[in-house]
Amino acid sequence: MDMGLSGLRVAISGAASGIGLEMARHFVAEGARVFIGDADAAALAAVAASDPDIGSAPCDVSNRGSVDGWLRACVATLGGIDCLVNNAGIAGPTGRVEEIAPEDWDRTLAVNITGQFNLTRLAVAHLRKSENPSILNLSSAAGKLGFALRTPYAASKWAVVGYTKSLAKELGPDGIRVNALLPGLVDGPRIQRVFADKAAQKGIRPEEQQALSMAHASVKKLIPQSELATMALYLASRHASTISGQAISVDGDLEALS
Repeated sequence: MDMGLSGLRVAISGAASGIGLEMARHFVAEGARVFIGDADAAALAAVAASDPDIGSAPCDVSNRGSVDGWLRACVATLGGIDCLVNNAGIAGPTGRVEEIAPEDWDRTLAVNITGQFNLTRLAVAHLRKSENPSILNLSSAAGKLGFALRTPYAASKWAVVGYTKSLAKELGPDGIRVNALLPGLVDGPRIQRVFADKAAQKGIRPEEQQALSMAHASVKKLIPQSELATMALYLASRHASTISGQAISVDGDLEALS
């Protein structure tokens, strides 16, 4: 299928590695023009060297001054925005609720949900000028399921779903589609760190924790980042012109998190 994304102007936060970078590369392969941000300056420099077609500037989504500067650079480079992908996020702490430091709770929500607000509030004016505007907010399977020992992360990702559905209603009259993507256990170093942290809390081996987590999925494999990128392409295309307000799971039919 021709996604028809040639020339689409795409802004992606938190995209110097992982899912965000995979999305950026997929968009570029389809002919889109892409600008990314990330709080990791070294990772951004590595992307600039490996992927010269991807524009970039530093951005800490929890810092409103940083967000303002990044969005100005993005618009100056692309000439506008057709698709905003709110991908930036952190795993946050692992532990029992009474053990979690308040500053770790605050930081997780500041990045994972307030960061999306910080970007969206400034991007909407540019999206209203687009002929094919869309927003994709990254949530998680933890945005629909309970996740013991990961309460800050789960709370932030549930908030993303409510934020998405509310934005879809608010921005629908402007023709702006808003959806949330809920990845499951995504292959990569980040999920391996989560398995290791949870295993340490339980006194088991990381391999045992991974097996416990995978037991709750119908399709027993880690989610390839490429499948998330492909879904992002579709949702940003005109083929998805009536899809909005949806929390779309890409998780192998995950029924519980443990």
